[in-house]
Amino acid sequence: MIQSTTMKILSKLAFCITLAAPLVLAVLLNAQHKAPPVQPATEFAAFETHADENLSIAVEPYDTREKASIFRVDYLAHGIMPIRLIITNNGDKPINLREARILFVTPAGDRLQTAEAEDVERLMTRKQREGSKIPLPAPLPPIHTKPKGSYKDIEADFNTFEYGALAVEAHTTRAGFLFYDVNGLRDPLKGSKMLIRKVLNSEGAELFYFEIPFEKYLRSKSSQMD
Repeated sequence: MIQSTTMKILSKLAFCITLAAPLVLAVLLNAQHKAPPVQPATEFAAFETHADENLSIAVEPYDTREKASIFRVDYLAHGIMPIRLIITNNGDKPINLREARILFVTPAGDRLQTAEAEDVERLMTRKQREGSKIPLPAPLPPIHTKPKGSYKDIEADFNTFEYGALAVEAHTTRAGFLFYDVNGLRDPLKGSKMLIRKVLNSEGAELFYFEIPFEKYLRSKSSQMD
């Protein structure tokens, strides 16, 4: 009788663990894919401050595997550069970003728009199809391996990390990520810069544009490695 009761208890315990395992795994994965804490823009290497407007903007590339591990998808492997945008408004009135243009400017002067989740998914799917064929003896067609990084994962990353604040309130810092297709650039950050235009004050007047070279970030990164 004791043995039978013990077996029933163990059986129920095993069943409960089986049910709970996916939930525990989901919690652990969500903890890994968490946005970094928000800090003032002036805490970063690549920033620019407009004292007259009480506004500072910083950009922080996530250009290493270690930093980019917060994402569900390996964007760097597919030529997508995640850039964290940090905006600190030290003024007494909010600023408006509804018409803002935030462009990745290459050394050649090309202005790259931010990529949407659909753009990233199309790019990654195309590249994976082109580079993931397993040849078979003729006349059999090649096998296409399943793409890594589903649209569900991309969408989850954009929902979690993408910069979405259309306004930055007084004495507030807002931060989030923008994603840029830098395929074709051998060293995407070298000689490139971020251009932020059409930021408006509370009266609707356009503020002076921000032009932040990534060299500031690269110099800081180099000095940390020395």
